[in-house]
Amino acid sequence: MKALRALFICGSINQTTQMHKVAQQLVECDCFFTTYYDDGYPETLKRLRLAESSPLGYKLSARTLAYLQRHNLAIDQGGLDGPYDLVVTCSDLLMPGNIRRYPIVLVQEGMTDPEGLFYRIWRRYRWFPRWLAGTAVSGLSNEYTMFCVASEGYKRQFVSKGANPDKIVVTGIPNFDDCRQFLDNTFPLRDYVLVCTSDIRETFGREDRKALIRKALRIASGRKLIFKLHPNERAGRATREIKRHAPGADIYVTGPTEEMIANCAVLITRFSSTAYVGLALGKEVYSDFDLEDLRQKMPIQTGAAAQAIAAVCRRVMRGAEQTAEQPVPAGGGDVPDLRQPAAVHELAL
Repeated sequence: MKALRALFICGSINQTTQMHKVAQQLVECDCFFTTYYDDGYPETLKRLRLAESSPLGYKLSARTLAYLQRHNLAIDQGGLDGPYDLVVTCSDLLMPGNIRRYPIVLVQEGMTDPEGLFYRIWRRYRWFPRWLAGTAVSGLSNEYTMFCVASEGYKRQFVSKGANPDKIVVTGIPNFDDCRQFLDNTFPLRDYVLVCTSDIRETFGREDRKALIRKALRIASGRKLIFKLHPNERAGRATREIKRHAPGADIYVTGPTEEMIANCAVLITRFSSTAYVGLALGKEVYSDFDLEDLRQKMPIQTGAAAQAIAAVCRRVMRGAEQTAEQPVPAGGGDVPDLRQPAAVHELAL
């Protein structure tokens, strides 16, 4: 029997590792991987290097490709070697035309962006490029079969913004479903104040980094202070700023972020999914988001999110097979589109 074929569209390293974990559960499939891509005008923006702050850009794509090669994963760049029985994607901000004929499972990557100016423009003018609004519009494309989300709180959020509830299933998300595992680590330091920065400026937002550093100094109040920089951040600029305003602080450009959170006494973030790790481990957490809202949206801690998402993938593929077996009505007619609510409703868990 011919093996099923699945394409995994990866983005940032966080997104890529989640895609990898799901693929490892689909042992019955031949799994192929690609960096984030589009087959429309965003590719032109990439070639002009106007997408470098996003997973579409060359910098993050190179990191993803290096990860795929390091783990000896089968690569089909741009999904050109179809057909596929399933596509699993890390984001629906871009939905390439060459995958829209396949069943698609979307997986939530983590915390969503604040609803800023570009989000409000998109809500009013739907011709405005959705991807410019960032992850604030995650799940709103309606161009997927099922959407696997972190928690009931996030399901309520996505539905309140207009996502189809029949397409959403709470599975948890792989990198945030078992935070207690990070307590067992070899990071040598303990009981410090940790600041996990965000790439707000790199994604066209505004940030008063000086104010953040001063806030961290006040909270630390003489305790050891560590800054862990966001992977997408301009490390040189951030390092200079920290050394100027907090010369005694340690700075990590790379490092085991979750283990560092597990060992800290206090976690300071702005708009970072790392806040969920801190909350799950009972840390004192500071965030620009309302903490009670974050607790309501906390990714479920089952330790089995990848398995749950794989189960959704299997149901979607079975539904696609059953639909393909249905006879076309006399006189012609289109095969039902599994991405539409009526067809997907039967697949909901």
